[in-house]
Amino acid sequence: MRAAPLLLLPLAGAMLRGAGGQQCQPAGPGAAPVLRFTDRHAEIRVPALHRVPSSLDPLYALVRRCLDLIQQNPLPTELLRTALNDPSSVRTSQVVQYELGYVVCAAVALLFTVAVPVAGMCFCYCRSRRRCGGRLRAHRRSLGCRRRCLLACLSLTSLVILVSVTCAFVTSQRVKGQMEPGLGAVPSTLRTLRQHLANVPQGVQMVVDKFEVPRKQISSDLGGLSRSVGLSIHSQLQAMTYAALADLQDRARDLQSSLHHLQTAHRTAQALAAARAELEPALLERRRRVVALLDDPRCTSCASVLGRAQGLQLGADYGKVPSVEKVLKALAGLPRSDFAEMIRQGNGTFNSIPELAVERMAQVIQDLRADLARTAEKVQSIADGFPLPDYTRPAGEALAEAERRSRPYLREAERFERYRWIAGTVLCSIILLILACNVTGMALGAYGLSKREDPSDYECRGEAGAKFLLVGVGLAFLFSWLLILLVFATFLVGGNIQTLVCRNWVNQEIYKFIDTPGNLPPSMNLTRQLNLRRDSNLSSAYRECKSGAGLWEVLQLDSSYDLDEHLRTPQYTADFQKRLGDFTADLGAVRLLRSEGRQDLETFARSGLDEVDYGRFQEEMKNPVVQTSLPGLARHLEGLQKMQRNSTVAGRLAAEARVLWHMQNSTVQSQEALVAKLGESVQFLSRLAPHLKERVRRTLATTASVEARLPLQAQQILRQELGCFTRKELRYFTQYLNWVGQTLREDVASCQPLATALDNGRVILCDRIAEPWNAFWFSLGCCTFFLIPSIIFAVRLTKHFRPIRNRLISTGSEETCPFHIPRVTALKL
Repeated sequence: MRAAPLLLLPLAGAMLRGAGGQQCQPAGPGAAPVLRFTDRHAEIRVPALHRVPSSLDPLYALVRRCLDLIQQNPLPTELLRTALNDPSSVRTSQVVQYELGYVVCAAVALLFTVAVPVAGMCFCYCRSRRRCGGRLRAHRRSLGCRRRCLLACLSLTSLVILVSVTCAFVTSQRVKGQMEPGLGAVPSTLRTLRQHLANVPQGVQMVVDKFEVPRKQISSDLGGLSRSVGLSIHSQLQAMTYAALADLQDRARDLQSSLHHLQTAHRTAQALAAARAELEPALLERRRRVVALLDDPRCTSCASVLGRAQGLQLGADYGKVPSVEKVLKALAGLPRSDFAEMIRQGNGTFNSIPELAVERMAQVIQDLRADLARTAEKVQSIADGFPLPDYTRPAGEALAEAERRSRPYLREAERFERYRWIAGTVLCSIILLILACNVTGMALGAYGLSKREDPSDYECRGEAGAKFLLVGVGLAFLFSWLLILLVFATFLVGGNIQTLVCRNWVNQEIYKFIDTPGNLPPSMNLTRQLNLRRDSNLSSAYRECKSGAGLWEVLQLDSSYDLDEHLRTPQYTADFQKRLGDFTADLGAVRLLRSEGRQDLETFARSGLDEVDYGRFQEEMKNPVVQTSLPGLARHLEGLQKMQRNSTVAGRLAAEARVLWHMQNSTVQSQEALVAKLGESVQFLSRLAPHLKERVRRTLATTASVEARLPLQAQQILRQELGCFTRKELRYFTQYLNWVGQTLREDVASCQPLATALDNGRVILCDRIAEPWNAFWFSLGCCTFFLIPSIIFAVRLTKHFRPIRNRLISTGSEETCPFHIPRVTALKL
């Protein structure tokens, strides 16, 4: 078994391998953790609005098709250019030519406004003359069919009006519900955009401040770098070092064992030689006496044992074996060094490498922390040199001016919407009142007809139904002009918003008009106010912003500030890399074998241990101590003693047998034990001797090689580990700088909110306000125009609810009234 220090080596190695498991790994996926950065600029983003599907979408589509038929002209670029640049030179003919569809609709509305009230006055005059809405002059068989037809037409017309006024109510409420938040979204969106532009410097600074995330991670890694490097060096060199120490331990053990076995062999050989000299006369005397006894004629059957007795003589002569005294003299005083202590010290020195690395790298770790602080100052230069505020200030001022100018118009729009809602609600309520009169009149009239026996009889319920119908007719004549005025006013506003603004906004014609030089006056030059590139325009800027481009790509920043150049990793990590690349550390020399130990092993190899003829020992040990087995001869004598008739001979045989047993037990067995002991030593020495010089030479060479290689390989591992650490930390820098670039482009200095605001403006104006607005006047217009057939059918129907003046009328045939003998029929009962 090995000595205690060697037994501790595997345990110490296992413990240190476990500790060294945290070493830096080579570059590869997952080698560096992914840094997490908070998204700090989300609070100033403009939320995108979208068109919400509605059950009224078919109505909206129908209104859009009607407006497309009314206004088929494209965007009037010439008219708009003149109106924006020189309003006084705008000719009415140009406006009328573009608004021709609306002019026709205005003529129809004017005709309706004049004709219906005039018709109402005429109706009133006729009523005063008892001509319109009076009684039927005669009864005909076709009156029932006509009455039912009029009832069906008036009911159908009332149903259409009811559906239309319901849609008008719903769309009016939707306009009211969307108008207030929609108008409020205009200054809110403009303020959000100004805040987005004004917060760019603050956002850039906050992004730069996020360097604290990689700085903390790198600082944490620096805290464990030195020990990690030391453990890695120890882990990678421990197999070679422990193997060299184990080999040295084996040679020390061989030296100790060889000395022990040489001394044992020398003493044992001398003891065996002395014992042989002492045994030889006693053995010769026993042979003489036993041979004489066996030759006695009185000894019966003794001749068979005589030959064994005559062969009783000594066997092995250890005085002839080679002497190892010369080897012992050569090894005298060895070992002069304490190999166990030497190995313990070498093992301790090697195991102290992690602590030594911590000590040697303390200064460079401090310098690296200082480099990290200077890197933070360099990163701060991104925020200090970011030129975006100089370019966003004009845009912010333009947005502020737009917000200021929009407030009076928004208040006017809100006031106009309030008036529209009140007027629309009142007029829709009047339409519902007209419908109520129609329904009540038809119900009472039909009920009165069913209770009337004679068409000429007066029936109060039928008369009341006729009056209700005439009240509805009067209300229709009275308020129709107000209805058509409200319809035309809302139609003119909503229709132009849809055809002039929304339709051209969707197909990008508005952007093309704005982009065309000369269309806008200098005070409205958006390209100059937004500081766009000279080769850029609003359409391209909108597309770039919508795709997520940064402000420096849309504004004039490409030539003055190259963001990618400012985010190159080497300019922030050059000092950090150079310091790690230039660092070297002397981890001290690990002395596994001191000079006195080396001399001991060299003396051991030159001692001549391999020159001893161990074969002579082995040949001599093959011979027994006594040629004839003393126990065998004693047993034969005891057997012969039992066969003797002469008691004297028998007694002498027994005595000789006892003497042989005593000699065997007292002398021969002790010599045999010495022979066995000598055999163990000779066997060990014979196995060791042929390989002694080679093993000692290899041990000395291995020890010297390990002592020479340890510093070199330690430096190589140090370079590898520092290179690994550098790559790992550079990935932290790269992650941070990539995040900075992405955040500045897509969040902090992104112009996507501008495009989103434009899209939101279209959604609010066109999808959420204009569509229900246009659906309102369309529904109210349907109600208004369907009042005309309602008036006609109601006036015609009132005659059928009143009694007939004449019962009989000649029709040129023999037909008579079915009630020609009403009294006789009554008398039959």
